[in-house]
Amino acid sequence: MIALVRCTAATLLHSQRHLAPVLLFTGVLTVLTVNGTGPLPSAYASSAGALFLCATWLTAVVTGLDDPPRRAILAVSAGGAWKVLLASVGTALACCAALMVPGLLLPLWAGSYEVTPAGLLVGVAAQATAALAGCALGVLCSPPVLPRPGYALATALALVLAALFTPGLPPVNRLLHLLSADTGPAALLAPVGGQLGVAALLLAGATGVAHQVGTRRG
Repeated sequence: MIALVRCTAATLLHSQRHLAPVLLFTGVLTVLTVNGTGPLPSAYASSAGALFLCATWLTAVVTGLDDPPRRAILAVSAGGAWKVLLASVGTALACCAALMVPGLLLPLWAGSYEVTPAGLLVGVAAQATAALAGCALGVLCSPPVLPRPGYALATALALVLAALFTPGLPPVNRLLHLLSADTGPAALLAPVGGQLGVAALLLAGATGVAHQVGTRRG
């Protein structure tokens, strides 16, 4: 599995298709956090939202790197199509984990926030939640599930907008609402951790659905 993840990551870097979602993340994060002030969780609401958009796009890109014939060859070589899918998801999550570093540090450098250990922990959990949720939506809009790019794009936009703006919908809208509220970082650890668990379950379910749909199409 590690070798398959490394192969997928190398293909992603060589194709340079990661640049657009990474630039989107950088641009949104910079615009929303520069010269910011106030409680630290409010800054991490912006970085979590930016990472959510990036993770959705990046996962759709990673899962569509290979055309169907090459994907079939990889599935045979790896011992199953589910291993190829898991490697794609793992690669996307690894990229998101790398982006979490500037997501945590850029608000501290570009703004003036009250930094506490609890606030940093909330930032880590918030970005992990956004990454897992974004990967879940990206998997559902991947080429093995929605092979037509137009349908995949429309579905991705609809899911992203619903996740961001449906009031109280876990994990993304609920997470952003928690981070934007006037609540101390220590009091946010438990509810944000709950949204992290929801996002993990969402990704597991989305991956299972994508595998089943992709297997039937294949």
